[in-house]
Amino acid sequence: MMDGLNAHPHVRWNPLTATWVQVSPQRTERPWQGAVEAAVAEEVPSHDPACYLCPGVRRANGETNPRYDSTFVFDNDFPALRASTPAAEYGDDPLLLARTEPGVCRVICFTPRHDLTMSRLDVPALGRVVDTWAEQTTALGRLPHVWYVQIFENRGAQMGASNPHPHCQVWAPASVPNEPAREQASLLAYKAAGHACLLCDYLARETRTNERLVAANDAFAAIVPFWAIWPFELLVIPKRHVQALDALRDDERRALADILKRVTTRYDNLFETPFPYSMGFHQRPSDGGPHDEWHLHTHFYPPLLRSATVRKFMVGYELLGTPQRDITPEDAAARLRAVREEHYRDRPDLAATRR
Repeated sequence: MMDGLNAHPHVRWNPLTATWVQVSPQRTERPWQGAVEAAVAEEVPSHDPACYLCPGVRRANGETNPRYDSTFVFDNDFPALRASTPAAEYGDDPLLLARTEPGVCRVICFTPRHDLTMSRLDVPALGRVVDTWAEQTTALGRLPHVWYVQIFENRGAQMGASNPHPHCQVWAPASVPNEPAREQASLLAYKAAGHACLLCDYLARETRTNERLVAANDAFAAIVPFWAIWPFELLVIPKRHVQALDALRDDERRALADILKRVTTRYDNLFETPFPYSMGFHQRPSDGGPHDEWHLHTHFYPPLLRSATVRKFMVGYELLGTPQRDITPEDAAARLRAVREEHYRDRPDLAATRR
């Protein structure tokens, strides 16, 4: 069935957001005359005294970073949300509504090494990052004005990351953001219809065929979702029904570190370049409810389309109509499976050229 479908334009349903995505596989045949990005330079020092995330460097607010040797967490010096924001509303007209939004914004440095990435960290170091994510989920989720803990990483200048030091951000607002709120509505509706869990059922279907499965271990699976929008989008799903990062067992945290290293290494190996992406976790709200409908998962949204210099833009029909993709999810999964999990920079045949 999929072979016939993949030969023609079609739409696919995203049950997590209750939206459709347009798939146009015939567009891969068109010659590319669009924007071509400049190749990204790879030579980055292990410590940069001008980097405000490196150990011992003075930040813009005058504070000096400690000589940290693992992860380092601090309140964002230029936060999008502030805990001290006073309560206020504007709602005289139902078409003109606004309210203040308190919250907390933090930065998590993965490592003191300025020149590493998630794909280049070893699993124990990544495990410490996962532990920090879980700790921040608990600590911020306990604050009375926080209803959601959103952890995300923008990697690469193409995704707006101005600093190459390996780090992520945590935004903890007083309401559930749009995307997880839409997913929550779908998860609740699926459960209300008499099913157990939307993502448990979806994972079971995907692991029966392995058509879109990229990598897996005992606790997690990485899948190009059937409804993917971005060219090499991935969904990382825990095999156990678990609601949040701080509910993962110790062995599951190590397994999450393992699968994240493996998929980001595959990304880098696909075009032999530091692969840009936005990555983030969706987990249950921190409003005190049990939220049994929730199933923790990780989204990877990478923009590279045909090579390290050609990216996908969300423009035109995608902004005004429906999101659209050219490479089918099945093709993207096959291409990611075909690359190895040894990082290209560690290959002996390339090491000599980098000396």
